[in-house]
Amino acid sequence: MKHLIIIGGGGMGKEIFYTAKHSMGYGTEFDIKGFLDDNIHSLDGFHGYPPVLNTIRDYQPEPDDVFTCSIGDVYVKRKLCEMIKSKGGEFQTLIHKDAQLRENITIGNGTIIDCYAGIGSDAVVGENCLIQMYSGIAHDCKVGDYCRIDVRAQLVGGVQLGNNVTIHTNSIISHGVTIGDDAKVGALSFVIRKVKPGITVQGNPAKRIEY
Repeated sequence: MKHLIIIGGGGMGKEIFYTAKHSMGYGTEFDIKGFLDDNIHSLDGFHGYPPVLNTIRDYQPEPDDVFTCSIGDVYVKRKLCEMIKSKGGEFQTLIHKDAQLRENITIGNGTIIDCYAGIGSDAVVGENCLIQMYSGIAHDCKVGDYCRIDVRAQLVGGVQLGNNVTIHTNSIISHGVTIGDDAKVGALSFVIRKVKPGITVQGNPAKRIEY
């Protein structure tokens, strides 16, 4: 039996705790050991959760530990995951029992697929991605590592995402569109053309925005 540790004991960490308990393999392949958080008091006053075991930096993986990361910011998430991997830690893929998966799917280590998310035939999803509730990745899409796809966002067939891409809530990426590394798509956007690496787009149709 593997022992799952959730990186991040905040609000999203509590959500991932629920997802993990309802994922394939829970209770047979893995249980939940606890959380890591730099604020060791992050769950004080909350009930029904396992303990915060240590800070992220100070924890040393033990035999049979596996990890998942609840951090929303893709760059912070990558940094923390790489820190754990440098200590020999391994990441557990979590697939909620109510997710819908088609044929010939490839899913990387550490990726979280939440309830009612759909992954289409021959889609490829990289490692340590977060695919949230009711989102959809259609047939033949390719999603890089450390991507975040928020609630009800939809990738139509053949979409390609680079690494560290964030697609916010209720956005649609049209058929065959490519989105480069480190790009962001704002909520409620409809993306109909290629998005260059490192830029943010928003709107319908989505256009580049500056901060």
